[in-house]
Amino acid sequence: MKALYCQQNSPGEEVTFVFQERENLPPTRDNDVKVQVRACALSWIDTKLLSEIKLEKELLPVGREISGVVLEVGRKVTFFQPDDEVVGILPLDSEESGLCEVILVHEHYLVRKPEKVCWVEAAGTVRDGVRAYTALHYLSQVSPGKTVLVMDGASPFGTIAIQLAQHRGAKVISTAYSLEDKQYLERLRPPVEGIRQPLVVKLYSAEDESTSKSQLLPHKHDIITLLGVGGHWITREKNLQLDPPDSHTLFLKGATVSFLNDEIWNLSNLQQGKYLSILEDIMEKLSSSIFRPQLDEPIPLYEAKVSMEIVQKNQARKRQVIQF
Repeated sequence: MKALYCQQNSPGEEVTFVFQERENLPPTRDNDVKVQVRACALSWIDTKLLSEIKLEKELLPVGREISGVVLEVGRKVTFFQPDDEVVGILPLDSEESGLCEVILVHEHYLVRKPEKVCWVEAAGTVRDGVRAYTALHYLSQVSPGKTVLVMDGASPFGTIAIQLAQHRGAKVISTAYSLEDKQYLERLRPPVEGIRQPLVVKLYSAEDESTSKSQLLPHKHDIITLLGVGGHWITREKNLQLDPPDSHTLFLKGATVSFLNDEIWNLSNLQQGKYLSILEDIMEKLSSSIFRPQLDEPIPLYEAKVSMEIVQKNQARKRQVIQF
């Protein structure tokens, strides 16, 4: 069997993606589930984070959001049995590439996939669903009557965040990257309350080299100014620096800044039960059409290398999913 891996020869060097022939799977351990992968979504690989937590290696497995069929279970597995349809996110330290026909996964990283949810939608929604839940439920406690501004609402994450916020009864406004994205947001049901376009909606960072610096980028001061009393700013900008005037403005408003790192669930086993509940709820909302993900057309495995290169350069506007 072949699997896709990420190769980085030296720090700071651009990564490359290679298919490697892998040996037969090791014997199924007590808590392992052997899964025949049916779909795997592609996400940007944070090589810097992996280096910081000492998980860097010459070849990094590619593809962590998977859906598939259970082939075999370890003797201590209690949640699953052969022929169950499952979905989940492989942990950061996984030795398995999701872009492989058959993989071994610990049962605590999987939940059952609803029968009416297709393989591609399950794999393509699970990570953005975790991000949206982390931001809107655990970091900001969105509830009816609140107003939520979702930056880049037509992105895969933005789309799910809008739908979750609306489901929780919040008023949602959004920014759009282009006229096409604005039209997409206008077609969402229920409708987004207000859309502002054009606006690039991420603070500039090293992973956005492909984005033209001449485009309009929001400054942290602009975002802090928009916050209401008791407001929350949820950001994925890991290197955000707040100056004393910024802190003073936040203090006057009683507002907060929280950092969205969707990997926290896999970095602490203490939250495993809560994490699995989130995955189950994401699948339930997908099954009931509360979540309608922003997915590209399914991609065959032989095009995975090219697609991953596009994802790693942040040039994909829709979620890329490989279908087996």
